[in-house]
Amino acid sequence: MSNELPVLILAGGLGTRLNSINSGLPKSMVAVCGQPFIAHQLLLLKEQGVRQVVLCVGHNAQPLTDFVGDGSRFGLAVEFSYDSDGENGGKLLGTGGALLKASKLVGSPFAMVYGDSWLEVDFSPIIQSYFRLGKPALITVYRNENRFIPSNLKIEGELVTAYNKDSPSADMVHVDFGLSIFSSEAFSSFSEQQAFDLSLVVQRLIAARQLACYEVKQRFYEVGTPQGLKELEEHLLKQH
Repeated sequence: MSNELPVLILAGGLGTRLNSINSGLPKSMVAVCGQPFIAHQLLLLKEQGVRQVVLCVGHNAQPLTDFVGDGSRFGLAVEFSYDSDGENGGKLLGTGGALLKASKLVGSPFAMVYGDSWLEVDFSPIIQSYFRLGKPALITVYRNENRFIPSNLKIEGELVTAYNKDSPSADMVHVDFGLSIFSSEAFSSFSEQQAFDLSLVVQRLIAARQLACYEVKQRFYEVGTPQGLKELEEHLLKQH
C-alpha cells in the first residue's frame, strides 16, 4: 500500500508554554537542534513517502508560512488552511472545524498529525490497517500507562471503546499516539462553518463503534513543553 495519503498538520497552537523560549511564535517554529521543528517534521514525512501536506495554521502564522513556503525545498507540495481568515466573522473553528475545512483541499481519506508531535513510525502498516478495517477513522494508540502523559483511552482489539481526557478510568492504559486517518464520513454530522473540537468527532465515532485503532510500540515525542523539547533534542542528538 502506498504512503501517498495527503497529511494535514494541526499547527495552529500558540505555544504559550514555550513563550520563554519561542517568543510567542507558533509551536511548529520552536528551534530543535538548530532549526525550526516544522523542518524536522516535514523531512520525516518526506521519508515516509508523503507528497502532499496541508498546514492548518492560526494566530501569528506568517513566520511559519514564510519559512515553509510551497514546501519544495523539503521535497513536498505544501498548502495552508487558515483557521480564521475573515470568514464566519473571524470565529475560530476549533481543531475539528479547522481539520474539516482543510480537508476540502485534499479530499478523502487523509492522514492527520499534530504540529508539535515527533512520530517515528512506519506509515505503511497503519494505512493498510485503515483500509482493511473499513471504518471511517483510525487512530494510532500507544500503551502509555501514565508514563509520559495521563492515559485516557480504552481499546478492545482493533477498536477504541472509551476516551476520557478529563477523568480517565483505571482501565484506560493507552493514549492517542498522534497519527490518525479520517474519511469524509467521519465528519458527516458537522458543517463546514461549524466550530468544534476534534475530540467531539472521536467521541461520536466511539459511540457508534466506528473508531479503529492501530497500536504502535515506539514512544512519541512532543515539543509543546520545555521538558518535551529537551527530551526530543536529546533523542535526535543520539541518532547523529
